[in-house]
Amino acid sequence: MKVILTILASLLFVSFSLSAKPLKVYLLVGQSNMQGHAAERTLGHLAMDAKTVPLLKAIQNADGSAKVHDQIWISSIEVAEESGVKEGKLTVGYGAGGRDPKIGPELTFGITMQKHVGETVLLIKTAWGGKSLNTDFRPPSAGPYVFNDKQLENFKKRDRNLAEVRQEKINSTGVYYRAMLKHIRKVLGDIQRVYPDYDAKSGYELSGFVWFQGWNDMVDAGTYPSRGQGGSYDAYSRNLAHFIRDVRKDLNAPKLPFVIGVMGAGGPIAKYGPDQKRYADIHGEFRKAMAAPANLPEFRGNVTAVRTENYWDGELSELVDRRGKINAKRRELSKDESLNREQRDKALADFNAKLFTKEELQILELGVSNAAYHYLGSAKILGQIGKAFADALVGMN
Repeated sequence: MKVILTILASLLFVSFSLSAKPLKVYLLVGQSNMQGHAAERTLGHLAMDAKTVPLLKAIQNADGSAKVHDQIWISSIEVAEESGVKEGKLTVGYGAGGRDPKIGPELTFGITMQKHVGETVLLIKTAWGGKSLNTDFRPPSAGPYVFNDKQLENFKKRDRNLAEVRQEKINSTGVYYRAMLKHIRKVLGDIQRVYPDYDAKSGYELSGFVWFQGWNDMVDAGTYPSRGQGGSYDAYSRNLAHFIRDVRKDLNAPKLPFVIGVMGAGGPIAKYGPDQKRYADIHGEFRKAMAAPANLPEFRGNVTAVRTENYWDGELSELVDRRGKINAKRRELSKDESLNREQRDKALADFNAKLFTKEELQILELGVSNAAYHYLGSAKILGQIGKAFADALVGMN
């Protein structure tokens, strides 16, 4: 009987070993919007829209506390030094640093992806605010950064030492590309440090890469002197294609599925209001350049672009714009010497009451925690974006 039990146990062990799957690992990379600047309180806005209520239920417990996801592990770094690393089970608080917990796309990306695959997943997030692809994340195969004639002319006008300027650029080129690889390799080299139950025998599989960056390139008039004109951001498209190739080569993952999160702060250009129209050409050309690598024949089927403009909240944005009128009214009242402080406060309160309904004021209070270039610091916007990234990766498999 003992022999039979021993044989059965051995067979079960072998069967389990054969059925064990490699751990799926997803890489999330970019700048401040990949970090995520949505304050935890903005999660309440998801409850005000039937479309996003399911996301909120996946993020929070019934009592409003943040869920801790036992099958989703994360290692996130937001400064080049190792002191900026946060690791553990996924929950609220893996967004940008600060006094209060924040979220970025990682939260709903992880929740959505784990639901899709039905097994434990590991996220490795490397994101730093204010970084460019043309310099900071510049991939090796893109070659050295080359100053254009207009930049060289400006350096001369400002009496800059060209040798020093070139050396400064050399020193900063690719620094965050290498920092990204360093952290990814560190985690992959000792996964049990992050995820204690990791089965080294089954190993891991790099299952997807999400790139969410772009603002610093879009506003860089030095690198892209003809911003807004046709083809003005072609260099970004070329560098991003080099980036995809180099990441795959350096991580030994030749067909690593790759999602490009196309910058969409401000929403669809067709819906831009009068104050936004002046940016339409720049935003349009840049978005086109970001998405372009997904159309290259070599990347067909394993690179896709997600238009994040589709998740912009037009109502929230309009309320923020409307709120700007309050500051203008405050300045106007402050110049009226016939009013005392109490009268000014009452006049401002009356003006505010006419501008917004109670529900609109609640939406503003719950929905916004940052500027438009950080997607209003809105968990509703970033939550939908994170889900879209995960859905896009699954859609390529």
